[in-house]
Amino acid sequence: MPVRAAHPVRPGVLRRPPTREPAARTYARSLPIVPVRARGLTIEGADGRRYLDCLSGAGALALGHNHPVVLEAIRRVLDSGAPLHAPDLETPVRDAFVAELLRTLPPDFAGHARVRFCGPGETDAMETALRLVRAATGRTAVLSPNGSDEGFCGEDMAGVIFQAVEGEGGVVPVPDPWTRRVRRLTAARSVPLIADETQTGVGRTGAFWAVEHSGITPDVMVLSKAVGGSLPLSVVVHRADLGTGEPGTFHGNQLALAAGTATLSHVRENALALRAATLGSSMLGRLRDLARDFACVADVRGRGLMIGVEFVDPEAEGAGQQLAAVVRRECLRRGLIVDLGGRRQSVVRLLPPLTISDEQAAAVLDRLRDAVEAVTRARRRAFVQAGRERR
Repeated sequence: MPVRAAHPVRPGVLRRPPTREPAARTYARSLPIVPVRARGLTIEGADGRRYLDCLSGAGALALGHNHPVVLEAIRRVLDSGAPLHAPDLETPVRDAFVAELLRTLPPDFAGHARVRFCGPGETDAMETALRLVRAATGRTAVLSPNGSDEGFCGEDMAGVIFQAVEGEGGVVPVPDPWTRRVRRLTAARSVPLIADETQTGVGRTGAFWAVEHSGITPDVMVLSKAVGGSLPLSVVVHRADLGTGEPGTFHGNQLALAAGTATLSHVRENALALRAATLGSSMLGRLRDLARDFACVADVRGRGLMIGVEFVDPEAEGAGQQLAAVVRRECLRRGLIVDLGGRRQSVVRLLPPLTISDEQAAAVLDRLRDAVEAVTRARRRAFVQAGRERR
């Protein structure tokens, strides 16, 4: 039976964007589908096909699409007649969000933290965090060490930013001892440490916040994506003595605050971070079998339900990127949506919702394996054919 869309899908919907929108759209070029309905891990397209979504809004959907607790929270606000925009005025919705957020933070941090709302995107949150530490320290330079502690002797350093797992960089977990060393170095030099939790937060890595793996207490945390419960919301949480009276420009949409509160509490009350740790470990084990079976799979890594599979071909420069793109295309043909990352976009990334079932996880891995097998067979046939032509 055809999918009944919430809005009629006019013919040619995939052909019109290039004539009306800039080429800056990225996902639309690699995912030529028209989603019309979604629930949990599943997306239904206008053509009636169903897809398993392991992109999850680039990690924004901790509970998957249209989770009942999120929808109910949004409906309650809409039905209450409450203002949907209330600048930085205190509202019951805002109060509930801040209380729940503080409840989830590491205790040593939450006890002296302040919650600052900013623009709805992760870039807004990072800009807010940078302005905050620069104003607090009177310095300007910001270091992002990426696994090295080189450069910690700069005298004008306003802050150090790190991710416990580098997401766009190819799902690279940062060793916990390194994180603890960076914390010691920054504390000794009175340099604020900024933890970027935009992708790693809300249970994604197997802890509610990824900084908990190393046991450190940062000075600033940048939160976005999943913290809004699928709606745009960004928050900066910082040590109280770093705060200034500088006003923000956007202070939290009421619907996003409600959706965020519902998501945070559901993840906390149902121990979904622990679930992510357990299931993620199981998935990594199966994917390492994939690496043993196929030479083109160079590495499998991740933490919790933040997983990366890196592709490489030693015989052809840049082929890792080409292989990953072909694998993504073959995954889509099999009804599996994945993302790419890494410096050369050679890493297939899996970011399923924390609510994924064991059966769904098995289906994801089966479809990924089938896609890799298909790519391997096609390359083998092409190699044999090229050899015949040379003879």
